[in-house]
Amino acid sequence: MSATEDIIGRSHVDDIEGILAISNTDVDEVTHIVKNEADSIFTWDYSLSRPGLRRLYEKAKTGQWNGTTDLPWDTGVDLEQVITADQATLGSGIDPSVYSETPVAKWGPKDWLEFGKESRRWTLSQFLHGEQGALICTAKIVETVPWYDAKLYAATQVVDEARHVEVFARYIDEKLGGRYQVNAHLRMLLDDIVNDSRWDMTYLGMQVMVEGLALAAFGFLHQLTGEPLLKQLLRYVMSDEARHVAFGVMSLKEVYDGMDDREIKDRQEFAFEAAVRMRDRFLSQEVWERMGVNPRQIVPLVINDPTRAIFQQMLFSKIVPNCKKLGLLDRNDAWLRRRFEEMNVIQFEDWENTGDEYLKFELGQPAPSPIAG
Repeated sequence: MSATEDIIGRSHVDDIEGILAISNTDVDEVTHIVKNEADSIFTWDYSLSRPGLRRLYEKAKTGQWNGTTDLPWDTGVDLEQVITADQATLGSGIDPSVYSETPVAKWGPKDWLEFGKESRRWTLSQFLHGEQGALICTAKIVETVPWYDAKLYAATQVVDEARHVEVFARYIDEKLGGRYQVNAHLRMLLDDIVNDSRWDMTYLGMQVMVEGLALAAFGFLHQLTGEPLLKQLLRYVMSDEARHVAFGVMSLKEVYDGMDDREIKDRQEFAFEAAVRMRDRFLSQEVWERMGVNPRQIVPLVINDPTRAIFQQMLFSKIVPNCKKLGLLDRNDAWLRRRFEEMNVIQFEDWENTGDEYLKFELGQPAPSPIAG
């Protein structure tokens, strides 16, 4: 069995020095190149052999929306007012008593307001960068997946992801006044997904892990904020994302049921690494740096802050049941289950997986919730 250090580069998931050692070294980078040596696969079998994927394809064709005309871009957004209202609903997002020995202890209401504004810019910027990653990965799936039905559906997702990139970029630029560079942990994960030549790893990394976490995060922000433009934007994006994650779960279930333990172990390790990278990127070290706080003083406390711990755990409410559906939790002596136990997210294993959840929706039952199991 591979050691944790071999997989994520440190011996423990909460090793602060290891987390902070990964940072952007070129914040002005505009073009980022990742080698991709995957095979482009043609298929001459045009039979409709996977009805579930065909239903997703038909749903995607009728579910298209226009980011330019279907959103009320003339809506005024007073960021200060929005964050004030959101903080009144949720609080600042951390428990101030945990930070009594840090510079944060001296912050007043204006500091917390500024922190909230920067956090919103940072959060939506990472959503934007993740959506570009999904755009590139789904284009790769069109090339590499050997199934006709999957190629057709993935082509519709390329359009979806382009639209998501468009609307997040526009919202950040027009309503928030600027964006953050991609978080180094997120960039590392995207690089790994794109670089891997195996087509199912693109599915697992993007469709199940990254998109699954995004679906939960979008749902959390949608429930939190009262800002009408952002709320409507997120609702549109979530309607696409639920379909995207279902696509990944439905496709990979067939593949993973036929894999041996050695092949599954590779997928378990990849899922664990992806989970850690995504958790690490939500520690927001770039925001703390912009606020003049040394991340080494604050990140150890953020990891153990019970207020943020609940949020961080909820982000995995889609990922864990989907991994269970795919048979990844308990193969190889429950290797991934034990990793998720260490991350304190295994409690979501019996929540409904996105594939089954979306199928119920297709059969006319209530629409899938972005957060609830």
